Amino acid sequence: MEYTAYAENRLWELYHSTADIHVRDELVVRYAPLVKYVAGKVSVTLPSMVEYRDLVGYGNFGLLDAIEKFDPKKHVKFKTYAVTRIRGAIYDHLRELDWVPRSIRRKTKQIERAIAKLESQLGRPATDEEIALEMGIDRRELLKIMAKVSSTSILSLQEIWPINPDSEGGTLGDTIESLHTDNPDVVLEREEIKRVILESLQELPDKEKKVLVLYYYENLTLREIGKILEVTESRVSQLHTKAILRLRAKLSNRRRGIV
Repeated sequence: MEYTAYAENRLWELYHSTADIHVRDELVVRYAPLVKYVAGKVSVTLPSMVEYRDLVGYGNFGLLDAIEKFDPKKHVKFKTYAVTRIRGAIYDHLRELDWVPRSIRRKTKQIERAIAKLESQLGRPATDEEIALEMGIDRRELLKIMAKVSSTSILSLQEIWPINPDSEGGTLGDTIESLHTDNPDVVLEREEIKRVILESLQELPDKEKKVLVLYYYENLTLREIGKILEVTESRVSQLHTKAILRLRAKLSNRRRGIV
């Protein structure tokens, strides 16, 4: 194992000193399983129309980007750094396809607005019954809509903040990317957003918070999370979607001065 770590470090040193394309290709081959791992995680949250092979192709762009930008001197494991880049590349390409039906986008916005209104009034997470009542539907219909949103929409924590590829370990709050700017107003704005997000994470219902931590921090699959929480994969997907919608609603309220 010590030899493997030494050999890997030497490989990185060689690539950064020579930029040799053959060394880069060796790194690509070495870390190709990471792309398949991330693509597999993402694929289970998407409809069948999205090909797993396409996700792997998108992820390869993220791997190449990670190899180009990785700095071993920062003492961060490459796997930690690369997973974020790979996942980001996959989501970026999926958004460019814009295949999510308008009806689903509309329903997503309706749920988000209902959550934002209710939670600004209640000062706590709104229940399914309260959200359904606000939307003028029953709870069963809300869950049907949520299932459709979960299965067809791309809702990711990265839509709320960019995850810091240099972070390893710590809390979800540690992964919020710092803004490289000298503008004090922008820095303050960023810090305020970070504060609101961290507070919102703590206010999430227990299961929703666990799903985010296990998925983004522990890098577990929906199936693995389902076994831990003793629920189905589809239920985990719905919990993930609701958690993201709550966080987006909280930020929406903040932008309108309602916190």
